[in-house]
Amino acid sequence: MTDLPRTVAEIEAKLRSITRERDVALEQQAATAGILKVIASSRGDAQPVFDRILQSIEHLFGVEDRAIFLIGEDGLLHIGAAFGPNADRARALYPVPLAGSASELAIREQRLVRSVDVLNDPDLPTGLHDFAERFGQNYAMVIAPLVSDERAIGSMFVARTSMVAFSDSECNLLRKFADQAVIAIENARLFNETREALERQTATSEILRIISQSPSDVTPVFDAIAERARVLCGALLGATTRYDGELLHLVGYHGVSPQAEAVMRSSFPRKPDLSSVNGRCILAKAPVQIADVEIDPQYQLINAAKAADYRSLVAVPMLQGEDVIGVIAVTRKEPGEFPVKLIDLLQTFADQAIIAVENARLFHELQARTRELSKSLDDLRAAQDRLVQTEKLASLGQLTAGIAHEIKNPLNFVNNFSSLSAELVDELDETLAPAPLEQKMRGDVGELTQMLKSNLEKVVQHGKRADSIVKNMLQHSREGSGERRSADINAIVEDSLNLAYHGARAEKSAFAITLQHDLDPRAGVAEVYPQEITRALLNLISNGFYAATRRKVESGDDGFEPVLSVSTKDRGATVEIRLRDNGAGIPAEITEKMFVPFFTTKPTGEGTGLGLSITHDIIVKQHGGRIDVETELGTFTEFIVTLPRQNGATDDRKS
Repeated sequence: MTDLPRTVAEIEAKLRSITRERDVALEQQAATAGILKVIASSRGDAQPVFDRILQSIEHLFGVEDRAIFLIGEDGLLHIGAAFGPNADRARALYPVPLAGSASELAIREQRLVRSVDVLNDPDLPTGLHDFAERFGQNYAMVIAPLVSDERAIGSMFVARTSMVAFSDSECNLLRKFADQAVIAIENARLFNETREALERQTATSEILRIISQSPSDVTPVFDAIAERARVLCGALLGATTRYDGELLHLVGYHGVSPQAEAVMRSSFPRKPDLSSVNGRCILAKAPVQIADVEIDPQYQLINAAKAADYRSLVAVPMLQGEDVIGVIAVTRKEPGEFPVKLIDLLQTFADQAIIAVENARLFHELQARTRELSKSLDDLRAAQDRLVQTEKLASLGQLTAGIAHEIKNPLNFVNNFSSLSAELVDELDETLAPAPLEQKMRGDVGELTQMLKSNLEKVVQHGKRADSIVKNMLQHSREGSGERRSADINAIVEDSLNLAYHGARAEKSAFAITLQHDLDPRAGVAEVYPQEITRALLNLISNGFYAATRRKVESGDDGFEPVLSVSTKDRGATVEIRLRDNGAGIPAEITEKMFVPFFTTKPTGEGTGLGLSITHDIIVKQHGGRIDVETELGTFTEFIVTLPRQNGATDDRKS
């Protein structure tokens, strides 16, 4: 019975111990559950997880200082999170080299590094002794490595000045917290990498869409690249420039104020040199970055840097083969090196810019080639049309000549026998004169013979008109058109004018008209069929003679002076011939029909209606030129002939 109280006391003590262990386990489970909950709600950011872990450690471990260290891209050890009385002083000392630190030992050997007396523990790196001395206090501590798939991430550090050693259960719990920190870091890394990949893919797709919508202009593409590069790189400023082999030109930019924009633009265009990051990039044909423009001795765009408020910048070249055709650059407000993945992203944009530039080049080349082929096709069609027209004119000439010759013989017969019959009627009248006829009968005979004679005169008149038509047909059907060759336009015009004038004088000796010349010495030569052009000009000149002299006759004004003026003018690829008469002009309803075959306004026997029609075919269809008419009733008529110097395209326009 004497042992019963002791037994009860032991049981109670045991119960209290079990209860404490249960409570600690529950607290640890609650802490772990809370951390897992934070991990689940903070997929893209590990910082809330770090803070929750360190808060849990303070409560469960009874420690003062606790921190999570992360290895940065620069290889240095950075503070991810820190709490405790020495947290601010620690932040001022970091980042520090990983080598020689307790974190390196824990990571390298993948174990906990712990000590109950940091200042006097010979197994700890000297760097840890130095920290303790700098803070002026000794402490017990544990460092757990943060490692994922043998990839070093960082470490977790806890310390207490009570100099109480950390138990195995505390160390095991610290390992769990370290594993949770690694999970949070990896989740955040994978989440952010996925998000960045999606953002990059979206940006790439958007730029490709702009490329497809702007096949001939790279400016929208360069502008979009500048904007996407700034956003995805978290940059202060994004800019794209084009290099023409001599000067750099600013194309697209985003993230600058109007004041900074004015300063930036004043720096372009510029030659590439070492005074700017773009210039260095072009000279090196490789990515170039400036960690701090304020301490770079060669950087000279300090005014632009201050206006745009940046300290560091990086530039990536757009390389087309061995040639640099442009640069993509981004800036940051803080000094420092840019990460490799950011430069790789800019290189992706540079490759897309090359696609845009090449697309634009091929598009313009295709357009130029298409225009060349279209022009060649038009020239071929024009040459074919001229050849066909020449053949038509030749065939028509042969047909016309044959028909005219066949008509001429019976026509001569009609004309000759009509004249002879008229003479026989006169002889009949003379023969019947002495015959003893009654007065009434003699009157009837006289009336019949007079009517017969009148009819014969009409036959002769119309026969002469038919003979004139035949002569014109023969004139226009002379064999061949000659050869197409270079001929002096002024010489052709003068010869045609002289020939028409002397022909008119030979036909009517009283013919008189004033001729005015204004021939441009630069009119030069053109490839023509000289014989055909002469024929066309003769027709136009003859019409001018007729219109001017007819006005004088119809007006009855002895003071009116018929005038025909002829001028030539050099028009570069064409030569212009103008023939202007001061006749009565042409009504609008007639100008619409004047080039129609056999349409004429001249009195019977004075026109065939073939002259202007054939003139139009010679100038427009055979030579690929054009003929226009300007006229004013009661004042003038002017024909404007335009001939191409080389092979002209067929143009059926006419006025």
